Amino acid sequence: MTITSPPGQEVSPIAAPKAKSQGGGFLRYLITRFLLIIPTVFILITVVFFLMRVTGDPITAAMGGRLTPDQLAARIHEAGYDRPILIQYFEYLGQIFTGDLGRTLSDNRAVTEVLTTYGAATLELAINAVIVALIVGIPLGLVAAKFRDRYPDAILRILAILGYATPVFFAGLILKLVFGVWLGWLPISGRADWETELTLTGLQSPSGIYWLDALRSGNMEAFWNVAMHALLPALALGLLTGGVFLRLVRTNAIGTLGREYVEAGRSRGVSEFRLTTKHAYRPALIPIITVMGLQIAMLLGGAVLTETTFEWSGLGFKLAEYLTARDFVAVQGIVVLLAIIVAVTNFIVDVVAALIDPRVRY
Repeated sequence: MTITSPPGQEVSPIAAPKAKSQGGGFLRYLITRFLLIIPTVFILITVVFFLMRVTGDPITAAMGGRLTPDQLAARIHEAGYDRPILIQYFEYLGQIFTGDLGRTLSDNRAVTEVLTTYGAATLELAINAVIVALIVGIPLGLVAAKFRDRYPDAILRILAILGYATPVFFAGLILKLVFGVWLGWLPISGRADWETELTLTGLQSPSGIYWLDALRSGNMEAFWNVAMHALLPALALGLLTGGVFLRLVRTNAIGTLGREYVEAGRSRGVSEFRLTTKHAYRPALIPIITVMGLQIAMLLGGAVLTETTFEWSGLGFKLAEYLTARDFVAVQGIVVLLAIIVAVTNFIVDVVAALIDPRVRY
């Protein structure tokens, strides 16, 4: 049977529905991944809420022993923590939906204020750590693949294992001891000198990310000071993820270097450097993109220990303080924000991976 078409037009009854199917598949995948954010965040909020109540109400946990029994009972009643736990839970969910995360018990600050004040510092640390991880993981992974099963490869694999197996706080202490105390090259605490902090926080509409504010104002002296303070924390946290990236890039690059088109290029006299950097580079980035969401969660978890080790005034540092003070309201608010960040990041990573590799959508 022959299908005819008007002159000057081509009809492809098979290709058009296929294109539509592919577009519909991607849209369906996008909607599904986005909707999964809601139960993910909801489950984490629920788990954290009830775990925080295992030891009792937040007032007793935070101020027990510092108030008389009558004062304690009055504070508990005023906060509503003497009501059934399910009522408290649904009221807390209602507060979250309206953007009200409550007030901290230890310093009576709005939790949203705490998040906006210290969130930029944690974001800055995470960005710095990702930069270190990419700088370490991608080039060294390609080198390890190029020298597969030889001494450079063996040494780099050992370093990669040490990188992601060493606890962040221990790596931070070693870096502080070597580069801060013994050699005296780098500062060991804080985000910048106090003069630099005053300068950057006094700018009009500061972002809270110090190196970005220094670049915006053209203050290179402040930028250098911020960079010197950020180097050790970024190394301590970035090497954790850099070891994972190194092994992923190595594995994928080895597979790419064994493909037929690479062998064909090698037979035509293409240099090994060009084969490694051009033909094996892009495929080696695909696994990094697909696992980036998991690494963001790891970075945020490591940020708590890193910020505490280097006295970096971010959400991780404040979370450790609030945990010590048993301020459950503050802890819940910070965990909610971190859960949303991780869920949204995973969604973005899934979308990028689906755009790069259409097989992910099905």
